[in-house]
Amino acid sequence: MKAYLLLALAIGAEVIATSALKASDGFSRPVWALVSILGYIVAFSALAMSLKTIPLGIAYAIWSGVGIALLTLIGWIVYQQRLSLTAMFGISLIIAGVLVLQLSIKRT
Repeated sequence: MKAYLLLALAIGAEVIATSALKASDGFSRPVWALVSILGYIVAFSALAMSLKTIPLGIAYAIWSGVGIALLTLIGWIVYQQRLSLTAMFGISLIIAGVLVLQLSIKRT
């Protein structure tokens, strides 16, 4: 359970860091650049600690899949980025894939 909390922390920190990276405007806004750098340090540290227990492929699939979905949502809400039906379908496939992987862990 602790490993999955660390993975959740890694996902949250990565989402914050990537959002701050966008807000940093190519590192031209120092506060956002610093938030981004610190966020990635937390994200990779928490991911590394979660990998002591969670298999690499599963952890990375969850980390990247949930991160993609959350960042797409943030892009849509905060930055008014458009989402086509094809993009929404692709994101739903990513989420479905993460769920299938999660179910496979419980069966093995």
